[in-house]
Amino acid sequence: MLTHRIPVPWTNVYGLARTLIALGTAATLALSSTATLFRPVATLGDYPTCKGISSAGAFCLVPEDHIGWVQWLCVSFLILTASGWRPQLTALPHAYINFSVFTGIAIGDGGDQLAANLSLLLVLTALGDRRKWHWDVAAEAPATSSTTRVWALIGVTSLAVVRLQMCFVYFQASIAKLPHAEWADGSAMYYWMNDSAFGAPGWLRPLVEPLVSNPMGVAILTWVPLAIEISLAAALLLPQQIRWILLAAGVTFHLSIALIMGLWSFALSMWGGLVLLCMPLGGTIRRRYSPNRKLEESGEPSDKQDRTSSTVSSEDNPISLAKTVS
Repeated sequence: MLTHRIPVPWTNVYGLARTLIALGTAATLALSSTATLFRPVATLGDYPTCKGISSAGAFCLVPEDHIGWVQWLCVSFLILTASGWRPQLTALPHAYINFSVFTGIAIGDGGDQLAANLSLLLVLTALGDRRKWHWDVAAEAPATSSTTRVWALIGVTSLAVVRLQMCFVYFQASIAKLPHAEWADGSAMYYWMNDSAFGAPGWLRPLVEPLVSNPMGVAILTWVPLAIEISLAAALLLPQQIRWILLAAGVTFHLSIALIMGLWSFALSMWGGLVLLCMPLGGTIRRRYSPNRKLEESGEPSDKQDRTSSTVSSEDNPISLAKTVS
């Protein structure tokens, strides 16, 4: 007799990912002027173009002189989404806003596209999430009704597709570089660091220039990102202990891109995807208290230092898909 179980998808791990993705889009809208986001582009016309499917975007539903109001309305809702309030209610509008931004602004990048894809996939998980806040940790297993089991299966499937999406993103990013001689010979980062638009800012140049001026230094800066991307593409084939290392490497990698190139909204979207890719499916971030703290709170003496830490437990409160399968 076998019992099939799946992890509960509605945890604060997926909630953290939603927050990061929402903050990335909110930063794009809040830190860029309306004239910068919506302007003419050579051979493409004025943005938003409002042609085809993009005409369904929020910025195409109002006159041009009211786009600024819609921009800040979207920022307000994205902040509400990032707070974690009622994921079941905010998921669809979040996906719609990300779609509107990706199809409507003139300066969209890969981060905007990824945010649109991930927020759309996470709708399927969030629609079954009845919590008031996506930070809440369920104290006990949810009711195992047939409806709950169906929504749990849909939610876990959605998170699995997100993981596959992130693997493809890193696979494509790494493979696309290999045919170029600069990436193969280890000199690519020399050109990127000295690029007038995306190169290192002035305050970082004293640290960066000695590295890119040295053949070994620039080779390391070029090949390490490739190794990280290829490893993340294969993350689902690796044990969880290795994924923790890849999570730290990926976060550091995108932080360095944000510091050097200024792509902070891109980094936030990628961090959201990394959380879902590298952390345990159905895992929960918990605050773990040491026994000494509990003794002190109960009034019992303890001569040891109080310690607290965060931990991630995997597959809390699994749900049975069926009672038994013979």
